[in-house]
Amino acid sequence: MKGKIAVVVMAVLLVFYLVLVGVRAVLFIQSGEPLGIAIGLALLILPLIGFWALAREVAFGIRSERLVRQLDELGELPADNLPTRPSGRPYRDAADEQFPAAQAEVEAEPENWHAWLRLGLAYDASGDRKRARGAIRTAIALEHHPR
Repeated sequence: MKGKIAVVVMAVLLVFYLVLVGVRAVLFIQSGEPLGIAIGLALLILPLIGFWALAREVAFGIRSERLVRQLDELGELPADNLPTRPSGRPYRDAADEQFPAAQAEVEAEPENWHAWLRLGLAYDASGDRKRARGAIRTAIALEHHPR
């Protein structure tokens, strides 16, 4: 729950910042000066990129959470029995021991979104966020558009 609250607070702050930048961009454009117009246009592009990135991250979070819930309802969510540090993150050695099974499952059934999601969770437990996100994105794509 703390994570969701943090995401909402950060999203609100980002939107507030992007609106302020957008207002400044309009003021630069209204100056009529060529340099002011160029700066204003550049400042308008940045908020658009920011809104796109924010929307993409929120959509990823919503979709991945939905898939985790579905897997949990099916009783196929991996057991959360890894020893953890005081921070709550699992010890990498313990997480790495469970990784080969998740990888083998994906190799055996590359079209199964359940397997990809479990692989993403295994990557996450091992601390490899980039690969975790990639595997979870694959799970989302497979669940949304089965091949």
